[in-house]
Amino acid sequence: MGMTPFKRAAALALLCAAAAFPQCAMCYRTAQSLNAARGRVLNSGILVLGTPPLLLLSGFAFLLYRRGQR
Repeated sequence: MGMTPFKRAAALALLCAAAAFPQCAMCYRTAQSLNAARGRVLNSGILVLGTPPLLLLSGFAFLLYRRGQR
């Protein structure tokens, strides 16, 4: 079984999202005004707070996918 286009797109999206350093405009301005170490901490905090909702959504999507295959 090879990789379908959907699986390739999902893998590419995950790789790109990991390197994107997600920040909203307000967080970006705050990080700019801080020194480099505090900016990294802010980025880490954003990732920590974003991980649980992403895992819940991924688990729900996986369950829907599995249910659709039956």
